[in-house]
Amino acid sequence: MAGEPFPVHLADMVLPFRCVDAGIVPGAAAAAEFERAWPSYRRWFLHEGEESRPSYADSRAALARYMPELLDDYDALVEAVGGGDLESRFLSQWCPPALVSACSLAMLPGPRPVMLRNYDYPPALSDTLALRTHWSGRAVLGMSDCGWGLMDGINDQGLTVSLAFGGRRVAGQGFGIGLVMRYLLQTCGTTDEAIARLAAVPVHMAYNIAILDAWGDARIAQVAPDRPLALTGGLCAGNRQGETTWPDHAAYCNTVAREDVLAMLVADPLLTPEQLADAFLVP
Repeated sequence: MAGEPFPVHLADMVLPFRCVDAGIVPGAAAAAEFERAWPSYRRWFLHEGEESRPSYADSRAALARYMPELLDDYDALVEAVGGGDLESRFLSQWCPPALVSACSLAMLPGPRPVMLRNYDYPPALSDTLALRTHWSGRAVLGMSDCGWGLMDGINDQGLTVSLAFGGRRVAGQGFGIGLVMRYLLQTCGTTDEAIARLAAVPVHMAYNIAILDAWGDARIAQVAPDRPLALTGGLCAGNRQGETTWPDHAAYCNTVAREDVLAMLVADPLLTPEQLADAFLVP
């Protein structure tokens, strides 16, 4: 069931954020949301030329190899949107075009485990959709990305994940991170399970992933197409993976200053979730 849109005011821009329940299998509701966003995503998906994107056969084979638990939902979603070749390749999220953003992550793993994330990119690039699904027997709620991927979310086991760009120029053979986020939420219940799954799936760009479960186990994982998963031992992340390797991007998004502020905040044993949320609202 779709909820009524509510406006989010951003300077002189008003965006209608919506909440949609896509049911127990991918079907009409998910297809309607895909149709709404497809013209924009199609332009992005093809901007390097159609020949730059993998074939349907290769895309589905990659999904079957690395995330087989999603295959039934993928096939159902492809059928729901009409079964087109281009749409099917896009929805696999295998080797999509590169996309650079920013974002910040922070967690408090105390008696009330809390994760916060902001969105450091133009609001017009957001799907503006909170998508609830009950696919494959697992309830998941998150911010939609690329049709059925997620930028962040939580499942019915209390596992929460979110992402930030890792600030490295590397790109390679792997999945768009949004679909990997869905994979974690649909197949895992604990942080340890999520880390094990994440380490086994290739991603096409560098990302920092915050993972927090209902027991308060909080980890920041760094993933990239050119090296194995690494755990930082911290509770926050900006847009670097260790030292600065892309100075222009680091300066543009001010990641070093953001990381310093977040590290100071999460190190305070008296910090409340409300205070952390307030800090995220300070320009």
